[in-house]
Amino acid sequence: MTEKSKKYLSDILMAIDLIEKFTSETPEFNQYDNDLKTQSAVERQLAIIGEALNKLKKADADIEIENDSQIIGFRNRLVHAYDSIDNSIVWAIIKRHLGNLKDEIDNMNID
Repeated sequence: MTEKSKKYLSDILMAIDLIEKFTSETPEFNQYDNDLKTQSAVERQLAIIGEALNKLKKADADIEIENDSQIIGFRNRLVHAYDSIDNSIVWAIIKRHLGNLKDEIDNMNID
């Protein structure tokens, strides 16, 4: 694994950690749905995750991340079709999928 690849993976982990911090005091969807600042912060970090994955795929095609195409596609929606983002979808990503992505990258032992 190249140093550049490790950097992208590290960027993803950092973004996930930030999302976890941003939402730690927002345990319910209704709170998230009414908190524009948290929504904005989370969406920024999700965009970073998607961009880092996109760059990782180009830098090192041998590294496989489950659902990378869907994550990159969601990043593109966040950036280019921001007005079609549904907060319930973002919430589901936070609650159901980010932990899996974090575990997958942690298991790569990038340190």
